[in-house]
Amino acid sequence: MPMEMSTREAYGNTLVELGKENRNIVVLDADLSRSTMTRFFAQEFPERFFDCGIAEQNMMGIAAGLAASGKIVFASTFAVFASGRCFDQLRMSIAQPHLNVKIVATHGGVTVGEDGFSHHAIEDLSLMCSLPGFTVIVPADAIETSQAVRAAATNLGPFYIRLSRPKTPVVYSDQYRFVIGKAVTLKPGGDASIIATGIMVSIALDAAKRLEEEGISCRVISIPTIKPIDEEAILNAARETGAIVTCEEHLEHGGLGSAVSRVVAKNEPVPISLLALKDMYTSSGKPSELLECHGLTQAGIERAVRAVLKRKRAET
Repeated sequence: MPMEMSTREAYGNTLVELGKENRNIVVLDADLSRSTMTRFFAQEFPERFFDCGIAEQNMMGIAAGLAASGKIVFASTFAVFASGRCFDQLRMSIAQPHLNVKIVATHGGVTVGEDGFSHHAIEDLSLMCSLPGFTVIVPADAIETSQAVRAAATNLGPFYIRLSRPKTPVVYSDQYRFVIGKAVTLKPGGDASIIATGIMVSIALDAAKRLEEEGISCRVISIPTIKPIDEEAILNAARETGAIVTCEEHLEHGGLGSAVSRVVAKNEPVPISLLALKDMYTSSGKPSELLECHGLTQAGIERAVRAVLKRKRAET
């Protein structure tokens, strides 16, 4: 495994493997297969690949029909289209009948970059987590992506898996095993907990290493499954470190931070800081520039940790 790899490329490769193992798997796309990497499956299994054109809402209806007939359906497009343009179809045709449709959406967050804010999916986790019965996953790297896609294929019910556009650091080793609904503690620590998802996981690890040099011990927890979320891992972090910072490439409300805050507020209130996009749309720019603009960086995490530790000390 290279040091960096795009999660969408890992998805495309895994689809081909699954297609060889299970003839019941079919794949749909909305005229974006070169970008979503479903083209790998299309080249290998053209009879089981359906390009629905620039008609994402129709694609979800077709996916529902195929799932109702017993197929395991993977449907892909950009995250901004999958969640926003298709919400009514997702709700009525997939969530309510609890059909076996796996929506794997690429180009999540602001790291879509120069495509501009019309293509920045920053509300998608909020929308998808609102749908009863959906499992919502944001993998941290290519290795976790491959395993999450396999888990979706073998578990009944609707899934939303959010992938990114650029290559990102590989966090896990080949020995890693993804489990739906389980968090992963990547670094122990006792002063504060950094809880991250998606591309922010590798950045959180870098921030924790830097804070260690200041004598600040941070636990780093990766939460790939936003729904159902690992409440036990969150509560252990709250009890044992007494302060939490959440990190995500999504709006502050409706994503990881909201889910973690809900668990903490109901069971183990501690100082918590949500590092995420605020209530605004951003502009076009390079991915690194946009992350910097919104504080979704190593330095941003470090600042958030210092601030939440100050609150922790004030309360003790």
